[in-house]
Amino acid sequence: MAVTPIAKGWVPFGGYRTWYRVTGELGGDLPAVVVVHGGPGSTHDYLLSLCALADYGFPVVHYDQLGGGGSTHLPGMGADFWTPELFGDELDNLVQRLGIEDNYVLFGQSWGGLVVARHAAQRPDGLRGLVIANSPASYVLWRQEMDVLRAQLPPGVDAQLRAHEAAGTTDAPEYFELMRAFYDRHVCRVLPWPGDYLASFMEMADNNTVYSVMNGPSEFTVTGSLKDYSVVDYLDDIEAPTLVISGRHDEATPATVQPYFDRIHDVRWEILENSSHVPHLEEPERFREVLLGFLQDIQPTAPARWGAQREVASHG
Repeated sequence: MAVTPIAKGWVPFGGYRTWYRVTGELGGDLPAVVVVHGGPGSTHDYLLSLCALADYGFPVVHYDQLGGGGSTHLPGMGADFWTPELFGDELDNLVQRLGIEDNYVLFGQSWGGLVVARHAAQRPDGLRGLVIANSPASYVLWRQEMDVLRAQLPPGVDAQLRAHEAAGTTDAPEYFELMRAFYDRHVCRVLPWPGDYLASFMEMADNNTVYSVMNGPSEFTVTGSLKDYSVVDYLDDIEAPTLVISGRHDEATPATVQPYFDRIHDVRWEILENSSHVPHLEEPERFREVLLGFLQDIQPTAPARWGAQREVASHG
């Protein structure tokens, strides 16, 4: 169960509003961890387990990106509005409005990983660390790898999926059922799907403006404005210490993640062996160990606190 936030509300963003929640106290010695969700067009819900970082002294900021969740919905906007630059500007605005620009860490999951990578490439002074989780560096690579993963589905499934895609019937119940063969292998291997994940999935199904415009009908069918998008050329400019996380069965395959490891200067890469696209839900203990280990390494002033907290956690 998620920790109760100490603050939540909205910050203005242009003529719109970005919804956020804060768990823990901002303004202390340890940096705030800003959680940037995937999609695009998803919500913060499936990442609520990261609230537990507040138990270790790290305040956690979740927010819903424009177009989804508690933020302003804009169903009439097209591809010229929903751009990577928009979401980068929204993140910049949030960090400034919350007054944490001097001491923060970014955690970007899936699409959120591309958002935080581009932000980090600007070399902001207060960025203490960067976590890129389950994220492709390039949607060209992503689309190539989707063909590889689709070919490994049970016999006949991919052909039926492609028939629906060709016919424009991706909203049919049969397409959803077929789609689960991919999702249950490469997106979330915990069955039934955890409540936090299901909450984001259903919210995006009810309000798919951003996802349909930028991505397309499914994770493995990227036909929207992101289909050729890449952050690879930004990666050489990232100076913040970076943790890359992916799952062994991840739809973000090693080929899509490799550019982060090759191009970011100070980087480590952890592959969780029993996970796909949401290791924080699939292998929560191992995920927490990896993430906390990284945060400890970039925040060496608090080893005693960590030792005590880990002792409590291990006996709790």
